[in-house]
Amino acid sequence: ADYDVTAEVAPTNRAAQFRFTFPESDDAHIILDGYAGGSMVSVDPVKRRITGYVRNNHGGVPGNFHNYFVAEFDHAFTVSRTWDDNGQIAATPVREGDHVGAVVSFKTRKGEQVGVKVASSFISLDQAERNLRGEIGGDGFEQTKAKAKAVWQREFDRIEVSDPDIDNRRTFYSALYRMLQFPRMFHEVDAKGQTVHYSPYDGKVHPGFLYTDNGFWDTWRAVFPFFALMYPERDSEIMQGLVNTYKESGWLPEWASPGHRDVMIGSNSANLIADAYLNGVRGFDVETLYEAMVKNATTSQGRPVDKKGEVVGAVGREGVEYYNRLGYVPYDVGINENAARSLEYATADFSISRLASALGKTEDAKLYAARAQNYRKLYDTQSGWMRGRNQDGSWSTPFNPYKWGDAFTEGNALHYSWSVMQDVQGLADLMGGKEAFVKRLDSVFTTPPIFDDSYYGQTIHEIREMQIVDMGQYAHGNQPIQHMPYLYDWAGAPWKTQYHVRDVMKKLYAPTPDGYPGDEDNGQTSAWYVFSALGFYPVTPAVGQYAIGSPLFRTVKLTMPGGKSLTIEAANNGPGNVYIQSASFNGTPHDKPWLTREALQKGGTLR
Repeated sequence: ADYDVTAEVAPTNRAAQFRFTFPESDDAHIILDGYAGGSMVSVDPVKRRITGYVRNNHGGVPGNFHNYFVAEFDHAFTVSRTWDDNGQIAATPVREGDHVGAVVSFKTRKGEQVGVKVASSFISLDQAERNLRGEIGGDGFEQTKAKAKAVWQREFDRIEVSDPDIDNRRTFYSALYRMLQFPRMFHEVDAKGQTVHYSPYDGKVHPGFLYTDNGFWDTWRAVFPFFALMYPERDSEIMQGLVNTYKESGWLPEWASPGHRDVMIGSNSANLIADAYLNGVRGFDVETLYEAMVKNATTSQGRPVDKKGEVVGAVGREGVEYYNRLGYVPYDVGINENAARSLEYATADFSISRLASALGKTEDAKLYAARAQNYRKLYDTQSGWMRGRNQDGSWSTPFNPYKWGDAFTEGNALHYSWSVMQDVQGLADLMGGKEAFVKRLDSVFTTPPIFDDSYYGQTIHEIREMQIVDMGQYAHGNQPIQHMPYLYDWAGAPWKTQYHVRDVMKKLYAPTPDGYPGDEDNGQTSAWYVFSALGFYPVTPAVGQYAIGSPLFRTVKLTMPGGKSLTIEAANNGPGNVYIQSASFNGTPHDKPWLTREALQKGGTLR
């Protein structure tokens, strides 16, 4: 490095230890930049520490948002200075403005290490100091590092993989690590030992859990089903956080970062809530969340607004009044990506119907089950693809199935036509039955990766990734089509699922810097790999079933919730032997192309 400095970090949940190894120097520096957007620094040379706050953000926060911090050093400062909004450096100990910062200096021997203990809080400076004492305390760098490693090792030990291919193992555990990064804890522990959180919705401090940094458009598909299967306690905490979000903002989040953000489309909070409850996750106020789901599905009025006073369109359902009246969001009413919205609303309606039935709300269950069939109104029998539709019922024209965006979201008709996770059999029937369905699926892989990017005015990276992976129109680098290889299971061609799933794992994932095929997206692309490597995948929300693929490893041992052990054995498994000839579960022949959550959590041996 230019300055011959080595920087290391050992984390906790809300704190970290940094260790900087310097060369011999009379002028070694550590800089703390508060960034633009509002910041304050206070340097205390006697206590060898810097405190302050930063307010830098890109939205989704109320006016009193602060990230408070404390940084404690294990070396005395030879010099300490701060800078103001104009970048002017002086020995002034306290600065506050739009963009301020601090620099502290040391005289170091060659190889001398300077340690810094840092913690932050969204509640107060006192809470930041409490987080530092509670999570690091008197620990040295190596102790914090060892504790962090032990936390991750405990998670990795829950899934023990045996396979001669070390790259496969590296890729699997890298994907597992990435998947478990999100969502992030936004709650803290106060002086009384109670869980509390600063609300990025109303700016107040409330009791209870809150998680953030998650886009449900991505993660409802596989991340949250994995939590329901393997981490029901954590899933319960997340659901409790959603209850708090609804109480504090009046709406469910769809993309929290840390509060409501206008990113992506859909009403996918319904899928992960229903999936949690229908898969046995408890300990949260499901009635309140059901009320919130129904509100999303009923009105678009009164949604949150951003600092410009504009409605955060990703919250609730944009165009829901059209959808409830016509069965789809029209192409010609000024609402973009309307076909994608309609298809995603129909899937969410299925989830609402499932939860309503479980809660004894019979009439609601019937209503939303009927609306879950709205996907049929967008299926164009002439082209054989889903398509945008005008308010008067006519099809949008001209229609190019290879056009990205427009009626769809980060994809085209060949991608979104499979977004009928709630009724795959119904979709197959629409397409002409099992044989025609299989041919349609095949065509996605055999059609050249041609595209029309005129909606965006440029070739977005998702399009380029589709071209690079060279799997026809199959665009694994983005989420809408990731479940599609598993749909062969519904059409009596599971061997095609097995082939394509293993092909994707082999070609598109690797333990290298470019080892992901596109957006990793809060763990979803990793979750696809984790599930697929285990040999099954959640296609339909809120039913507790997993479509069988082709397990990557010869032996996997999972520690299920409650401590029961599930072993997955695939004798003679290898790169050239990906097809399942037969299966049994606990010694009983298994001839169905799916597995259930109840059976997996009870443990046993799947071979």
